[in-house]
Amino acid sequence: MTQVRTEDPSLALSELYQPIVGDLSVVEHIFDEEIRSALPFVNDLCGTVRSYRGKMLRPALLLLAGKAAGTMSPELHTLAAVVEMVHMATLVHDDILDEATERRKNPTICALAGNEAAVLLGDYLISHAYHLCSSLDSQYAARRVAATTNTVCEGELLQNYRRGADLSEADYLEIIRRKTASLTSLCCELGATYSGAPDASVSALRAYGTSLGMAFQVVDDVLDVVGERAKVGKTLGRDFDLGKLTMPTIHCLAHADEETVGQIMSIVSVESTRSNGKLLRWLEATDSIHYSRSVAERFADEAVQALAPLPTSDAKTSLIALAEFTVRRPL
Repeated sequence: MTQVRTEDPSLALSELYQPIVGDLSVVEHIFDEEIRSALPFVNDLCGTVRSYRGKMLRPALLLLAGKAAGTMSPELHTLAAVVEMVHMATLVHDDILDEATERRKNPTICALAGNEAAVLLGDYLISHAYHLCSSLDSQYAARRVAATTNTVCEGELLQNYRRGADLSEADYLEIIRRKTASLTSLCCELGATYSGAPDASVSALRAYGTSLGMAFQVVDDVLDVVGERAKVGKTLGRDFDLGKLTMPTIHCLAHADEETVGQIMSIVSVESTRSNGKLLRWLEATDSIHYSRSVAERFADEAVQALAPLPTSDAKTSLIALAEFTVRRPL
């Protein structure tokens, strides 16, 4: 797997995004113009959302997939803005569900303006995403974005439904396939499709996006447990506090002694504020963080293997390196 420097994640990404740096600037402009409002207070909220951009992983995936598989086109810029709006909407809504107060080292919308404003702003972003998507001559993308958004919502509903309950590893993987990997897969699929790539390349990039999304979410769930807030830049520890079992805890439950399992489940099943201080000790005792990282690495390797049919290019090299970046993000 290609090695990248991740001591400074933003630097690593700036290197990986070199083949599309000009295209990303176009996408940012389209995004900003689309969500601009005649109401100053709405623009103020949208300004906070812009600070969430951070990695811009999803638009970058769409653009890199397009460049790796075919020819860049204006449709790709539009669609990259669309998927970023959908992603931003999910972040705004996720912060409500997780009762998070910080994202990208800034206050969340719900912390700044309350849950009602956050719900409405998330809806505003989704509405604009479909408005922008409908500007394309073909409605194929609009239907695929809608179908994928449905899948994302199903994943979130499934996770919410299973809160406080025991989960198998297979259950967990199904949840993250829906809520995270479906969107990263769509980004790669649309990038390839709208670049005029052949069906085999579209399929390869769709598979790459699915595996990459799985790896990304597993690492994100590890960071929620053991990451440093100053580095990650958002509220951490909320999954366990809210009774959401993720890969590290699921592995721990499968390998801990009966007494520890009972203690973990007694905490998870209680609808109250919890502390994950004990959880860290249990995870260390069962080597569950290492196991979770190994699962993420397996998915990242699958992502790289999926790219084999594509011709060699700078964009393909960046896609390979993105898989490495995903699993090597610092704890």
